[in-house]
Amino acid sequence: MATYKIDPLHSEIKFRVKHLMISNVTGEFKTFDATVTAEAADFSDASISFEADINSISTNNEQRDGHLKSDDFFNAEQFPKMTFASTSVEKTGDDELLVHGNLTIRDVTKPVTLKAEIGGTMVDFYGQTKVGFDVSGTIQRKDFNLSWDAVTEAGGVVVSNDVKLLLAVQFTKQ
Repeated sequence: MATYKIDPLHSEIKFRVKHLMISNVTGEFKTFDATVTAEAADFSDASISFEADINSISTNNEQRDGHLKSDDFFNAEQFPKMTFASTSVEKTGDDELLVHGNLTIRDVTKPVTLKAEIGGTMVDFYGQTKVGFDVSGTIQRKDFNLSWDAVTEAGGVVVSNDVKLLLAVQFTKQ
């Protein structure tokens, strides 16, 4: 069984949500941790755990970040971590996996399925084995009590319910 730890210097944990239903706002978590354990070289038997520090959220707008940390959204004071734990992995192609697991945001845990593409495995200049993944999926923010809503004067939605998750991650074999 091999264990891999996330390399935070070569990883991005991003999300994208429609604003006013005409453009996207992208944000990221700057502080996170993740571990993958697997026996199979194709990661088809992998077990994945992940957590992100809600206070590390950044959308490049201090006021919006403060709002996201408030009880209208994540309530970082009461629920400082977002977590994911895989329940199964399904191989769907040569380098493609579906990762099924439980995502916890605030006090809500729901099953989600994420698509993972294995970018490859490489030994770096220091003799460390690295593996890269591109992971994506969509969640419904209101399912996790991220329920703040506003409507424009014209009746348009300010923030979409759909949140796209976009992770580009690199792991180091331990």
